[in-house]
Amino acid sequence: MNLRKSQLPLGWYPRTVREIESFLRLRSQKTGAGAAVAPHAGWYYSGRIAAEAVSSLLSGGQKTDTVVIIGGHLPQGYPPLFAMEDGVQSPLGTMMIDREFRDLLSGRIGGSPDLYRDNTVEVLLPMVHYFFPDASLVWLRLPAEKCSYETGEEIAALSLSLGRNLAVLGSTDLTHYGLNYGFSPRGGGQKALDWVREVNDHSFIEAVKSGDPALILERAEKDRSACSAGAVMGVLGYARKMGFGNAELLAYGTSAEAGGAVSDEEIPDSFVGYGAFAWY
Repeated sequence: MNLRKSQLPLGWYPRTVREIESFLRLRSQKTGAGAAVAPHAGWYYSGRIAAEAVSSLLSGGQKTDTVVIIGGHLPQGYPPLFAMEDGVQSPLGTMMIDREFRDLLSGRIGGSPDLYRDNTVEVLLPMVHYFFPDASLVWLRLPAEKCSYETGEEIAALSLSLGRNLAVLGSTDLTHYGLNYGFSPRGGGQKALDWVREVNDHSFIEAVKSGDPALILERAEKDRSACSAGAVMGVLGYARKMGFGNAELLAYGTSAEAGGAVSDEEIPDSFVGYGAFAWY
């Protein structure tokens, strides 16, 4: 059996079952979502926000057959990227890939093998495996363009034709601010953090909640407020096709606060915003 092995270095997420269980004791108070979007930084920074999104997909007594994780980090013009292995290794063991669903979807939309080390899917995999131990997986990354919305519609149509009960999880971080990212329009300190929280990230969050694909792409590109807008587009297309309502923001934070910054002097030069969204 051909397995995709972990590629991210130590520190991104826990590597033992005990640590994962301890980290994920807290979960969303509102479950039953059909689709969600989570951040994809290391768990120290965004793990608890990501867990809100992933656990919102729990459906009580209804069995989830397959979890589709849609990552990003792909600009316009790139093909969709699929994990073409039989399964993926996680700290909890092997999560099998739904090869039938993957192959039928790739036949409809095209795509290439995902041969690269990338955090947008892998960092969420242990959470997904923990909350959905009996489900299979589709590993997919989508570019930041309108066709990714249409891919989401194709995912929905294929799930209905195959009778698959899906949970669809997208993956994006929000504003990457500071010297590390070459983006410091408001200088540093508290005024910069307030601007990211209250203006730049807020504008993208409102675009996601509006359900307007063009606005989501515009805000992500012009404001530099999302690194993987293609993942959001895919989730939105799926959610719309399946008849879910508009997105709800479940949780929000930044890496500055995760690191314990409480004063202007403690706010780092560079930080990232994170949001958890769910469609019900």
